[in-house]
Amino acid sequence: MWAYIVKRILTAVPLFAVTTFISFTLTNYSPKDIAVSVLYSSGVPEMTDEMIELTITELGLDKPFLTRYWDWLKGCMSFDFGISYVYKKPVKDIIFPSLINTMQLALASILFIIILSLSLGILCVKYEGSFFDRALRGVMFLLNAMPAYWIGTLLIWGISVELNLLPTSGKEGAASFILPVFVLSLNYYSYYLRLIRGEMIRNSHENYVSYGRSCGLKERVLIKHILKNSLETAVAAFFLAIPGLLAGTVVVENLFAWPGIGRTCVLAIFRQDIPIIQAYVVILAVSFITFNLFADIVNAAINPRLRGN
Repeated sequence: MWAYIVKRILTAVPLFAVTTFISFTLTNYSPKDIAVSVLYSSGVPEMTDEMIELTITELGLDKPFLTRYWDWLKGCMSFDFGISYVYKKPVKDIIFPSLINTMQLALASILFIIILSLSLGILCVKYEGSFFDRALRGVMFLLNAMPAYWIGTLLIWGISVELNLLPTSGKEGAASFILPVFVLSLNYYSYYLRLIRGEMIRNSHENYVSYGRSCGLKERVLIKHILKNSLETAVAAFFLAIPGLLAGTVVVENLFAWPGIGRTCVLAIFRQDIPIIQAYVVILAVSFITFNLFADIVNAAINPRLRGN
């Protein structure tokens, strides 16, 4: 098992290097554009070529490209993403508080998704082909087809404005999580429900289930074994849902004015605050690589056959 874990970690290292290199290249394509962005963020009314050249020198943009990339990468390793062009303070002091807020929203959403999809998936398998099974899948299909921003706008108008039951925006307590979590999880319900339902139905027709029924095992015992054997695909999907939720919070955070990393990145794009954008891309890349690694390790723990691959 440890050999498999080490192998997967070594595989993730070059993937991280390639991702960071592409991110740095795209955001540092032209040193002159970066200098103009810095001066623009500083509120300089009229830029001259001398000011641009001086800014390029001050930021070290006149150094060789690979030297700048290596210095930036070493800084990222110690969580030093540079200084914000707009706020004039370390990027980590801006982005980490926002990341914590987004992680809280994402973890609450994934917990809600797991509980709902597992419970409804088991019920759909138990009542396979019934009116409940068909109706539930139809409702989930409709919800998945609706844009999150449209559902969120309707919920804000109906529940927050008209009924005054929940906060319209911001992070003011537990009640502030309800609407963002529901909207953020909207596009994941039907996918994981279909995934779990399909895997459980496939496993329910295996020979070991027929043998268990013939031996008189109770249905809840069989469901337990069917669920365990169906989780291999679902585990990887659930782990990858977390970085997917982190990347997908942009619309929801701006809709509900949630002080998260997605909203921070959108503001940085409008203000051309490149260090924050770079930090955002690196954090997302690390989260995707890390949770994919966790998914492989958990799957290998569940299914020993995968360790020999």
